[in-house]
Amino acid sequence: MQPHPRWPDLDLDFRPPTFQAALAGLPLRPTPPATDEPFWATVAQAYDTEPAVVNLENGYWGVMAEPVHAIYRHWTARVNHGNTLLIRRHWPAAQEILRDTVARALGCERDEIVLARGATEAMQALISGYNRLQFGDTVLYSDLDYPAMQHAMAWLRERRGVTPVRLQMPRPASREAVLATYAQALRQHPRVRLVLLTHLSHITGLVLPVRELAQQAREAGAEVMVDAAHSWGQLDFRVGDLDTPFAAFNLHKWVGAPLGCACLYIRRGSVAAIDPHYGDADYPADDIRARLRTGSPNFAAWLSIPAALQWHQRIGAAAKEARLRHLRSLWVGPARALPGVEILTPDDPALVGGITAFRIQGQAAADVVAALADRHGIHAVVPTGQRGGDLVRITPAITTLPADMERLVTALQDIAGRTA
Repeated sequence: MQPHPRWPDLDLDFRPPTFQAALAGLPLRPTPPATDEPFWATVAQAYDTEPAVVNLENGYWGVMAEPVHAIYRHWTARVNHGNTLLIRRHWPAAQEILRDTVARALGCERDEIVLARGATEAMQALISGYNRLQFGDTVLYSDLDYPAMQHAMAWLRERRGVTPVRLQMPRPASREAVLATYAQALRQHPRVRLVLLTHLSHITGLVLPVRELAQQAREAGAEVMVDAAHSWGQLDFRVGDLDTPFAAFNLHKWVGAPLGCACLYIRRGSVAAIDPHYGDADYPADDIRARLRTGSPNFAAWLSIPAALQWHQRIGAAAKEARLRHLRSLWVGPARALPGVEILTPDDPALVGGITAFRIQGQAAADVVAALADRHGIHAVVPTGQRGGDLVRITPAITTLPADMERLVTALQDIAGRTA
């Protein structure tokens, strides 16, 4: 029997000519140079951003390119119009296609990921569900981890009867110092069985050598979970490069998908280490989908993920990484020479992306943020969860211009000069 002709269909290969034309409008180059200003100006023109203020707080979430935004509006209208006639009939198959699309972009298999609404949600499911801990074991995390993850690791004392240990990241950081800090902690706490690593810290922007740290942990008898909320799209890598069994990723930060798009990763063969989410029994015991149940997501946002990934891949992760690091260098170099200014992220390109934090001696971070906004029209923030003194986080985007970085340098010269 043929379906009723009025039954709504779901075209999962939705590629309107306008979107394809917008993709074609981006100059196609293998790896556009970070200093190719005409190229990056063309990219910036595809984003509708507020021009009145220089936004250097792009770490909260990422702006969608207008062609992706158009796809999101399309799916919002389709889902709103079709309602359950559309979703009940088509969502199971659509979700599998979306999982496959995200998995291919990450470099893994579909059965190794499940979609989530945010990396926080995914990481909490991993941490709370990890069942290989015994009473008296130790779990290790750091002062640069996201607050919600620190809380979850500390809560494992109640959940699993373990001892949480919070280490302080070395400052100034270097690859050798970071590796030595973790090696020392693993020696001092021989019963460490779980280590939380944040690939790229939301606080200072420090990028950890995750692969090497994971090897250290394995040799000490521990497994590693990676919070990659900020790294996918800001850095050029595949999930296999991390060499860890558990991770969480955002797509709504640096990949440019709508808010509410993320995924949880569990390497094939490691699913049994995570308990089913609140006893989920809708999926088989060995199915990753039983490890995180989100209820009804923003269907339109998830259906926009393929478009966001196409746009991201057309620009190129390597190009984004190089551009963000270049924008960082335009302000960090001059700022290091200013009296009282302390840059809290090293210049080693293996340890930084676009995010960098600083402080000014004798000035509260909140006062610096206010001065940037009120006197210079620059938006920056004091990141949540930081300890060891106030600091200000600067986060450019691929839409940020060199002139914006020059404006920041001028502002810092003014602010630092008032206490010199």
